[in-house]
This record gives sequence, structure tokens and C-alpha cells, in this order.
Amino acid sequence: MSDLDWVSVGAADLPEGRVKTVSPRNIFICLSHFDGQWAAMDNHCPHQGGPLGEGTIERGVDDACWIRCPWHGWDFDPLTGKPPGGHEDQGQKTYPVEIRDGEVFIGLEPEPPHTRTVTDVMAETLVNWGVKRVFGMVGHSNLGLSDAIRRQTVDGRMSYIGIRHEGAAAFAASAYGKLTGKPAACLTIAGPGATNLLTGMWDAKVDRAPVIALTGQVQTQVFGPGAFQDIDLKAAFDAVSRFSQAVLSTSKHAELASLAVKTALIERDVSHLIFPDDVQTQPSEAAALTPEGRISAPVVKPSDENLTEATKMIAAAKRPIIIMGHGAWDAKDAIIALAETLGAPVVTTFKGKGLIPDSHPNAAGVLGRSGTPIASWFMNECDLQIVLGASFSNHTGINPGKPTIQVDFERMQLGKFHPVTLPVWGEIGAFCNAVAPAVSRPSDADDQITELADRWRMWRAEKTGRLTEEGSRGVASVAIFEALSRVAPADALIAVDVGNNTYSFGRYFETKGQHVMMSGYLGSIGFALPAAIGAWSATQDFEHLRGRKVIAVSGDGGLGQYAMELTTLVKYGMDITHVLLHNDELGKISKEQRAGEWPVWETSLVNPSFAAFARLCGAHGAKVTKGADVEQALAEALAVDGPALVEVMTDAELV
Repeated sequence: MSDLDWVSVGAADLPEGRVKTVSPRNIFICLSHFDGQWAAMDNHCPHQGGPLGEGTIERGVDDACWIRCPWHGWDFDPLTGKPPGGHEDQGQKTYPVEIRDGEVFIGLEPEPPHTRTVTDVMAETLVNWGVKRVFGMVGHSNLGLSDAIRRQTVDGRMSYIGIRHEGAAAFAASAYGKLTGKPAACLTIAGPGATNLLTGMWDAKVDRAPVIALTGQVQTQVFGPGAFQDIDLKAAFDAVSRFSQAVLSTSKHAELASLAVKTALIERDVSHLIFPDDVQTQPSEAAALTPEGRISAPVVKPSDENLTEATKMIAAAKRPIIIMGHGAWDAKDAIIALAETLGAPVVTTFKGKGLIPDSHPNAAGVLGRSGTPIASWFMNECDLQIVLGASFSNHTGINPGKPTIQVDFERMQLGKFHPVTLPVWGEIGAFCNAVAPAVSRPSDADDQITELADRWRMWRAEKTGRLTEEGSRGVASVAIFEALSRVAPADALIAVDVGNNTYSFGRYFETKGQHVMMSGYLGSIGFALPAAIGAWSATQDFEHLRGRKVIAVSGDGGLGQYAMELTTLVKYGMDITHVLLHNDELGKISKEQRAGEWPVWETSLVNPSFAAFARLCGAHGAKVTKGADVEQALAEALAVDGPALVEVMTDAELV
């Protein structure tokens, strides 16, 4: 036995007459101690693989002692692994055992080289196409796929975040896609693990974020008749995914992975791959594929006719404004330069908050329900709206009656809800670069920039007055976001939730150009903390984001959805600061009930001290009850190199 590898499985402290499971070199073995002797055998019972090491040594009717499988009661000799007879197996494979200085060693054959599998091919292809990050949960129906992902992480080609709930994985991946334009993947088991992804997948779909869902599935031979956790995942994901395919033995595996990423990238949508358990580990000698020759540069130039007409409309306007939506992120510098040329105020949709710093002379704040009176003033007074990357959501309230130029790369977004004066199909940056040399500020145009500065002075005076409105129930929201405006780093990545906390953030927080992420069209509560996980992961994966602080903002209703993900922040040492507005209420719903003239009903919440909870999880936690203390608490939390939470007790009426 000199050619064996002798692997220690720990101290020889297993009591006489007992068995246990050990895993030397990842081999699943039942270790037994019986009649003064030690033995090791294959831990898988031939009947459905029950773990013998979790069983018991029992005396049978023939007075002999047997290891009894805990799943179905099959028996095996505790030293030889032989069955008593009566069933078809020939006994368990056994391994030599030695006791050395009170330590148990098991002799194993030299480890064979890894056999390349279907999921190895697909994981390598995902990496080749630029998938850097996977969020998910390892489970019994994705173990082969998980190991393929593990191998990529060991090689430094991919990174993995294990979350506490698959819904958090989906939101994290959605935020990652919104921030970077690149897809992250979500890993789940079959059945409930997969269905838990659906809300976050819808968030990604409606906000046009690329995401890839990788779901385990039951074995192919038990599809259909009602096996444990067998549901029709193709049907479950059909509505939310642009691409959804099962990975079968006969599939072109690398091509499926390539098409999944290509679809997510080009369509800015959800792709879904279903991995039956037995297919995941099937051997494959196929080569992984790359994106070379498969994808083009994403530049669509507007037509010359549209550009000529747009130039005429801009030249004739005396009070033009520019409205930027989230779709304008990649072209924001060109847009701001055009605004400076025209002397035009720039308002943003809420999803576009941060595209232009509020300190910029042309910035006019956020338009709509979460906005400022500055933005609505200039929209009402303008004679031309240049709408770039916005979709005319009813929450934004862009005036449908004003002369409007709308530019979007997605043709279905043009005039989606009502006719516009000039719909222009093309990339926004290409539009700005083509128009800018041909336009200038007319000599008789109104001086909107001076007027804009006056409006900012009026609004800031109003906010200062509201700072004194601290209620008996807690701090006013304006105090929180005025303080956060001062201390948040200019390059921070901010994930916001939904609810009154978010409306107040949109209204009161003055950006320095921070990148804001939200659950835009879906408006899902609970988004902020998982989204911050996605944003932090992007800071690890992309050089241009490295070192940027991540901030999450939510109410207690939102944090309550995924509060246990605080332990995920701690596990991975994530540099995330969570700002919590705690009012023991679903405050926005209470307000909507009042506005609809309904009784306020079932919106109260019972919460722990979230600051104390954060500390129990291993994070920094601070609780604030007075507006005067908010700024210091925020500054201290932001200085923490790791997870931190600031819990501010707020008044639900002071939004």
C-alpha cells in the first residue's frame, strides 16, 4: 500500500459502536469504529445514495450488528461493508485505515486528473464573454455547475458572492448590470431557488439591465411526473427572459453560453440557462467559445434628415431645456457640453439623478414626483424639450404638450405613450456629437442660467426652513439628505429603495455626480441593500470603479425584506454604508391610503433596533434620534472600511 496517499481525517475520537461521515480529498466516506477496529467504506448507500455515516450500528434479529442506512434501512457490515444478503448490491467499496499517534488516516488511490465537463465548457465560455461575477446559493441540484464556477474562481477568472436569499442575488445582478452595462450571473437550485429570482429578473428586464440566470434542475429522467422540486422552469422564465434554454446532453454547450451572454448584452435583457443535474457533470471535450467576430460596436447614428430638423428646432428655441434619463449615462459628458453651448437648463428623471452634479451651473435637479420645484419650473416655461434617454414615465411627468425632440437607441421607446414632435432613432452620444457643431445659443435667447441660479437660492432657502421641522416622532428627512449631501463622496455609488425615503432622497439630496441606482419601472421594495452588494462587486471587477464608496438608502420596510444580507456584507468585507430611515411604518402606503381617502390600515411595523442588529452581524451600527447628530454619524460610518449602518429614527409625516 506504499503507492497510496494517506490522508488524515482527524483525531481517533469516534466512540466505539459509532459511525460518521468524513471527506478526505472530497471523497465521501463512512468511517466506523466497531469491536475495537476501524473501517472506512463508500458512504453512498446503493439505494438513492443515503449517507451511511449518518446512520447507526444496530443489532439485527440474527444477533449480528449492522450499519443501518438512515434513509431506507439497508444494512451493511460495519467492518467489511458487506450486506446481509437479500438485496442486489455486492457491498461497499472499502479503504484501508491506519491509526497513527491518535489520528485516523485513510489510504486513497492517487487523485486522477479532473475530467472536463459540460459545465466547465460553459463556465469558461461565460468568462470569455466577460462574465466576471456570480451571485447565488449552492444547492443539491446545481453542484456540478457550482464546481465549474468554483474552478473559475480558483483560477482568478471569476468571483462569487454567496447570498442568503436568491432574491438578493437577482437584485445584486440587476444593479451590477445597470451600473456597468455588463451582465453578472445568478446561480440557484431548481424549484424555489429559481422562482425566488423572478422579481429581480423583472427589475432587470424593465430597466434594460443585462443579467444571466443559471438555474439547476432535476435530472432529465424525472422531468414531468412530479419529482421533488421539479417545475417547468422554461415556462416560469419565458415572460421575463429574452433567451431561455435547457442545457441537454446533445446541446452545443459553448454556443448556448455564448448566445446567452450575447442576448443579454445586445438586448439589455435577461438570459436564462437551465442545467439538469445529470447533464452538469457529463464529460465534454468541446472548446470554450469567445465573442470575437460575434458582436459589433453599439453605435447607431441618427439619420441626416433627423439631424437637420433637430438643428432647426434647437436654433429656433429661446428657452430650450434638456431632459436626461437613465439611458443617457454613457453620453452625459457630451450632453452637458451641448447644454453649456445652448445655455440650457438640464433636468433629469429620477432614474437619471446624478447624471449632472447639482452644483453645475446648468443643473436644474430632478423632474417629477421625486423632484424639485426648480425642474418643474423650467419645464413649464420652456419652448423646446430635448429628451435624451428618458421614456416619459408618468412618475416623471414630462409635458406631452411641449415641442419635443426625443432621442433613444430603442425605437419602441420613441413616442411610446404619445406623439412627439421629432422622434430620433440613434445613440445619444452620436446625436450630441453631430448636433453640437451646428448649433449655438441664439442672441435673443433668454438668460436661463442666471434665472436657474435664482431658483436654486429660493429652493435652498426653503430647505433650510424645513430643517427646523423636527417632529416629536423623529428626524425630518430633509435633515438626513442635507447632511448626506455634504459628507457623501462625490464619486459614491448610491443604491436607493422605494417609499417615502426615496422620494425625499430625490427631492433633497444634492448630487455631486454620484451614480444612483434604483428599481425604476418595477419599483420593488427591498432593492437597496442587495443592489449595494452588486455595486460593491462591480468596484472589485472594474478598474474605473475601484475604490468608490457604496451607499444604500432605504426605509425600515425595505431593509426588512433582506436584512440578513448584512451578514453577507460582513462575510465578504464589503465597504458599504447603509442609511436607514426608520419610522416603524410603511409610510408611503399610509400616505397613499390617506390620499385615496381610505382608512390607514396595516402599515405599522414592529422592528428591532437595526443598529444593534448590524452590530450583532459584525458590522458598524449607529442609532440617531436628533437631526443635529445625523451628519457626524454619517461621517463616522462612511469612514469605516467595511459594512456600516446608520439608523435614523424619522417622522413619517416629515418627508
